[in-house]
Amino acid sequence: MNTIQRKVKLVVISDVHLGTYGSKAIELSDYLRSIEPEILVLNGDIVDVWQFSKHYFPPTHMQVIKCITSLLSKGTKVYYITGNHDEMLRKFKGFKIGNFEIQNKVILTLETGKAWIFHGDVFDTTMKHSKWLAKLGGKGYDLLIILNTLMNWVSMKMGKGKISNISIENNYDYVVCGHIHQPKIREITNSKGKTTYLNSGDWVENSTALEYDNGIWSIYKHKSNLNSHYDDEIKELEIALDYNELIKDLLNQSTINS
Repeated sequence: MNTIQRKVKLVVISDVHLGTYGSKAIELSDYLRSIEPEILVLNGDIVDVWQFSKHYFPPTHMQVIKCITSLLSKGTKVYYITGNHDEMLRKFKGFKIGNFEIQNKVILTLETGKAWIFHGDVFDTTMKHSKWLAKLGGKGYDLLIILNTLMNWVSMKMGKGKISNISIENNYDYVVCGHIHQPKIREITNSKGKTTYLNSGDWVENSTALEYDNGIWSIYKHKSNLNSHYDDEIKELEIALDYNELIKDLLNQSTINS
């Protein structure tokens, strides 16, 4: 069934954690196939590099990447902003191929003001303890997820104040983060001014994204289509994605836009 694609100025998604069992990759593919954004910001922890030792990356997870390359082929500008679970990509900061770009942060000038976009882990004091837990393997990673759930509100309280102050001091109208898996839009004011704090949530617990169009920010919440998910799961068993085709798409993007 063909999906009518909804045009939108800017979409921000984060914390997909491809390569882990909790990732709602099927739902995200449904969403990506339904939109046609001018700009797509992948705001960190899209691929969970910490868990690659499990060798778990099923076709439904690869389909998310395929959807992103499809958007690239249609002219969408895609920024991949690094997070803590994909921090190894930080050494590729500034890498560009066609409409695809890797950065640690992005500042976009929108019609209603400047948006400072980054993952948000640099303000999380709990992250320095997280990596060694992940290295314990499956049980360690499950413990990490539990601890993150308990500590996210601490990070939000401690980090958001710092983030907002910096945003106001630098005259950013919006500060856009991920990391804490809590979708939010909230205006914050202090003696020096105001800013709007936004968080895109995640595709593990909430299946949410931020959308900006016609000067308005909103939180998109994906509604699961059980029949669609069942069909996709059957296809995963019956069909292997053509990885050669994916590489071909990437190379074509490089040629077309060079």
